[in-house]
Amino acid sequence: MKRSKKTEEETGEGDNDNGTAPAKKGKKVKEPEAPVLYDDPPDKLTSKDGRAANMKITSWNVDGLRAWVKKNGLDWVREEAPDVLCLQETKCAEKALPSEITSMPEFPFKYWAGSDTKEGYSGVAMLCKTEPLNVTYGIGKEEHDKEGRVITAEFPTFYLVTAYVPNSSRGLVRLDYRKTWDVDFKAYLVDLDKRKPLVLCGDLNVAHEEIDLKNSKGNRKNAGFTAEERIGFSQLLAAGFTDSFRELYPEQANAYSFWTYMMNSRAKNVGWRLDYFVLSTALLTGLCDSKIRNKAMGSDHCPITLHIAI
Repeated sequence: MKRSKKTEEETGEGDNDNGTAPAKKGKKVKEPEAPVLYDDPPDKLTSKDGRAANMKITSWNVDGLRAWVKKNGLDWVREEAPDVLCLQETKCAEKALPSEITSMPEFPFKYWAGSDTKEGYSGVAMLCKTEPLNVTYGIGKEEHDKEGRVITAEFPTFYLVTAYVPNSSRGLVRLDYRKTWDVDFKAYLVDLDKRKPLVLCGDLNVAHEEIDLKNSKGNRKNAGFTAEERIGFSQLLAAGFTDSFRELYPEQANAYSFWTYMMNSRAKNVGWRLDYFVLSTALLTGLCDSKIRNKAMGSDHCPITLHIAI
């Protein structure tokens, strides 16, 4: 609204309609400010304790797997070459998966979870180069598990959990459900962490702090930045987990992983950081880098990648 009003005020020179008053000199039109972009720095492949990264994990909310495949998302994946690829919001039943991804030789071990109740809704996937010891689906609570939001893979020294956390939705109609999810999901992760440390990745549908989105003031009552959701994430971190990106880049602003398709938001970098790698405290010494691959196209989210020494 302010922009429109400003445009009206910044009209050029011209006479008044009655021609009796002298022409006013128009104000100079202010050029729009160039967007402040985030430049993903070169990958760090050594941990603080001097170990070389030996595990590369990529996570991407693809906003519809079939459309993402048609947009050549797999070409980027092959170039990135992670050891594990985790996908969220696949919106695709297993019977309808594109052959381009089900036949990928790079990932012989593929796992899918979809919604039991809604076709083309939610859904996550995990594609692995090496076979996990065990794979489970959901968090052990029926009210949450019917939407296909979590896959957990057990590896020899850690768990990998990929999640598509429920959105509180327009008008916050699912905020109460989201609060219940946050409590139950935290309990699930804490229980896992007692057995082995874990890596959690995915679209967690929260911008934790004001630095994690462009317009913090205007979104305090919107899904993804309510006090309740932010507190839920803070409580998860307080239970023994760390946001890997903020561990390495505590003051980095303008680093986002989601941009709405509206208002040319991505070109303007008006975005949110909703996608995370969250690590158990025991894995922090092996953290090498946490990347936001914001130049990769194909979805309203960009991929993120973790380098870690396990």
